[in-house]
Amino acid sequence: MHAYDLLVAANDPAHPRRAESRAEYAVIFGTEVDPAWSAPAPFDDDAANRALGRLALDGPAVSELPARLAQLREAIRFVPAQRALRQLLSDAGLDEPAEISSDDAALMVARYMWLLNRVGDDGIALTSAGYLPPVHVKAAVTEPGISDEWIGRGNREVQTLPVLDLRESAQRAGLVRKHNGHLRLTTRGRKLAKDPVGLWRHLTERVPPGSRDVCATQAGLLLLVAVAASIEDRNGFLAEFLGAIGWQLAGGRPMTAASAAHAASDTDAVLWAVNGYEHDPGDRWRYRPSAGGVTFARAALQTP
Repeated sequence: MHAYDLLVAANDPAHPRRAESRAEYAVIFGTEVDPAWSAPAPFDDDAANRALGRLALDGPAVSELPARLAQLREAIRFVPAQRALRQLLSDAGLDEPAEISSDDAALMVARYMWLLNRVGDDGIALTSAGYLPPVHVKAAVTEPGISDEWIGRGNREVQTLPVLDLRESAQRAGLVRKHNGHLRLTTRGRKLAKDPVGLWRHLTERVPPGSRDVCATQAGLLLLVAVAASIEDRNGFLAEFLGAIGWQLAGGRPMTAASAAHAASDTDAVLWAVNGYEHDPGDRWRYRPSAGGVTFARAALQTP
């Protein structure tokens, strides 16, 4: 009996060969039929691919992956893409500990530490539009070294994206918040302002940032996979796998590298802020995952 027919027979209470099909399944695949699996409608290719994908994949069982990664794999419609993701997760070394020293953590979270200490106990009065005032933007460009990766005068937050991304990502991570026209530390932000390892760990546990946008969450997870596996064409990878999940642009057009990058932008902002990328020595216009970025992404993917 074909593997798909075997699954159907084993899960259909009315099928005349249900009992022997379940026994045959256990012998062939070495496990009981998943009681949560139900037979899809006839000729439902996507559902069939998902069901057979459970049998076809090599490597550790899905239950050994963190839940959100198992859900991500289940969302992919095509078995070849599921297999490719499984291989990339293996390449990412998720079974290896993602530890970091205090010195390395301090280097990676330096920009966040700077912001937390700049806000301090008194907070920062924001502009009427809700942005950091120019004096603080200039300090952010100069002191944490943002000038090395940004052009322009660096005195308006809305025109200095690394500063804007740093502040907004700190808000999404629950480190600072806006209150009565001021930027203030949260209780967690105040606690972590002098704890680089704790801050590093806190950030790994909050990417992708919490969102109701399923596409953004899945794109963020895929970006972390790409960084942990040291994939250089990250945006092309994102477009391919978001397409394999079923995401499309308006009018049914396929995802582009640019649209996929936009979907993952909140996670990407954190990776940039923690120096998760470095210049590719072979191409001055290209950035590749840094060693610290690989470790950070691996730790984030290990979060349940």
